[in-house]
Order: sequence, then C-alpha cells, then structure tokens
Amino acid sequence: MSAASRPTSKDVARAAGVSQAAVSLVLGGKWPGRVSAATAERVRAAARALGYRPNLAARDLRTGRTRTALLVVPALTNEFFARVHAGAASVATAHGFGVLLYPSPEGTGPATDPFASAPAALDGVLASSMAAQALSGIGAGALPLVMLDSDPATGPGTATVNLAIADGMRQASGHLLGHGHRDLVHLAADVDTWTFEVRAAALAASVSAVPGARLRTRRCALGVAEAQAAVTALLTAPGERPTALVCDDDLLAAGACKAARRLGVRVPGELSVTGFDDLTLATAVEPELTTVTLPAEEFGARGMTALLTAVDGGSPADEELPVTLTVRGSTGPAPART
Repeated sequence: MSAASRPTSKDVARAAGVSQAAVSLVLGGKWPGRVSAATAERVRAAARALGYRPNLAARDLRTGRTRTALLVVPALTNEFFARVHAGAASVATAHGFGVLLYPSPEGTGPATDPFASAPAALDGVLASSMAAQALSGIGAGALPLVMLDSDPATGPGTATVNLAIADGMRQASGHLLGHGHRDLVHLAADVDTWTFEVRAAALAASVSAVPGARLRTRRCALGVAEAQAAVTALLTAPGERPTALVCDDDLLAAGACKAARRLGVRVPGELSVTGFDDLTLATAVEPELTTVTLPAEEFGARGMTALLTAVDGGSPADEELPVTLTVRGSTGPAPART
C-alpha cells in the first residue's frame, strides 16, 4: 500500500490476519457471538494502526440508510428547544448520525414535508411538544417516530419521552400553598398542546385540594410583552388582587414581574411569581425566578437514544424524566390581608 493511498478493509483484514467479513462485523459493532473478543480487539488495533475509517457512504448505499434524523420543534428562538437540540445532537453524533432541525409552521403544526420525500431522506423523526397527527405531512407514519413532551396515547408504534410536567406543577403550587397563598392566578400559555393541558389540570387539582384556596386563569400568548399586558390588566382590575401567579413559562413569569414592578407591586412582598423551564432569563431578572427546572439536554439525549433504538429495529420504552422546583427570590409568604 503506497503512502498516498487510503487504507481499505482488505488492508485491515490482512494486518489482523482475519477475513474482510470479520472486519465488517467488528467495525460495524455486530461481532459479539460471531468472532472472539480477542479477534475483535486485534481488528480494532489494526484499524487504528492503519488509520482506517469505514466508508459510511458506501455502507449507507448498501443498507438504505441516510444516517439522518429530523428534529421538529415549535420554535428555533426558544432556549429550551436549543438545549433539546444540543442533547439530541450529541447522541446522534456519537452514533454517526446527523440531525436536521426543523421548526414546525405555526409552532404546533401541521408540519409539511421539507423534502421531496422525507422517508427517502431520513431514517427517523424526533418531535417535541406537538401532536403526532401534526407530523403526518412529513411521512412520520412511514418512519420511526419518537415524541417528546407529548401525549403518550398518541398511537401505536410511537415511543414517548416525557418530562414529569404534572409533578413540576404540583411542586410549584405546593410551594405557594405551603406559604399560605390562597388566591392564585394561573397565567396560562395560549397554546393548544398536551403539555399545557397537563400543567393546567395538575395546578387545578392541587389548589382544589386545599380548603379556602381559589384559582383563576388568565390566558395569553407566549411572550414577555403579552404577559406584561395581561398581568397589568389583572392587577389594575377592580376587586382583590391575587397573592400569587403561577406561570406556564419563564417568559410569562418575566412579563408578570415587569408588570408588577411598573405598577409598584412588590415581588414577592405583595405578589409571588413562579415560572417553568428555568431558562437563562430566570436568573437575569430581579428578583430571580422561582421556577421548575427541566433537564432539557438530557431530555433531547434520551429522545435521540430512543429514536436510534427504533431505527435499529428495537422497541424503545416510554420514559418520564423527573423535574425539580428551584426556589429563588420571586416567591415568599402570602401577604397579610385585612
């Protein structure tokens, strides 16, 4: 082999004293039970010594694989989904896969096929925070599909990796109720998806279980300015003000705090505020937000692991990752009322 030539599997086989079939098995990770561990190590050592790298393009032509996964998210500008992508991409890269990031139109779909034929261009789809039926336009029915932060009852053949969203809302509401708050408002994201339905149901159940506690709901678009306007209207309306706001997202919580500050309402002295997600924004505002911390990168990594299992013909199990309440300065005891 000349110094300028590229080593081949035949060169590796010759150096290791094995067949090319054995080289293919070892470097493809399919050697257990077919060749000995000692032989496998000898092949790997020969490949390292020669600087051999498998020809992935040729292998993919033989197997019909593209080694590409599509990650569908509601928005590219949201930090949470950027972290999900980072976790998913780290796992995909470790397995020789690429990840295409695709924002679904209107946030929750229906998503249209960004290719002439998604099944021909992709090996699988990972989709976050939307209904499975919203993905039919990109050939999800013909591809392995793993859903993130979505209803586990979306249909047969779909694996789901979720965060313990309901428990997170129970932790947030329990924190406020434990501080004596009995007049709460749910600042709810005006987005029609399963994850926000779960938050609303868990919060309502927690408040209804405490005698004398009441819960009102105000819906608004998912943004700081929209939340500020909604909370300004709430705090200036006739009647008694709530003592706590439970927000579906840190963006909403930041808007709520901004409205309170401009109206001279002290947080948390007169109004406690909780968020959800634990974005960088949560520690950029003053006071810093009490919020439900979601392990976004691990979430994306677990989702991609499940998808690669499905791509390889396995049956990934549904998962639910725990979440935690991070208590900071935006919450405190309920103010005394006359």
